[in-house]
Amino acid sequence: MNNITKKIIVYVIVGALQIGLGASVIEASPQYKGLAAMQQQDDDQDRHEAERIENERHERAMERRPNESDREWEERQNRENERHERNLARIAHTIWG
Repeated sequence: MNNITKKIIVYVIVGALQIGLGASVIEASPQYKGLAAMQQQDDDQDRHEAERIENERHERAMERRPNESDREWEERQNRENERHERNLARIAHTIWG
């Protein structure tokens, strides 16, 4: 083999080793692992925001309406509490599920 061919082969092998080493370093870096933590944080924020919106809706729905009897109000509160629990469970399942 002539001298130029040997140099080309050596440079190709050294380049492949550097790429492999670089990939290993990137995979092991804390910044890369931080992406999963950031995604988890985003999921937490999304869940908290969805829960806040649902809680505000629930509070408005639980208020007594004008000309509503005690019985109608209690029935509506029971239905609303069931709906609220289902919505919170759906939010938790959607985000974590």
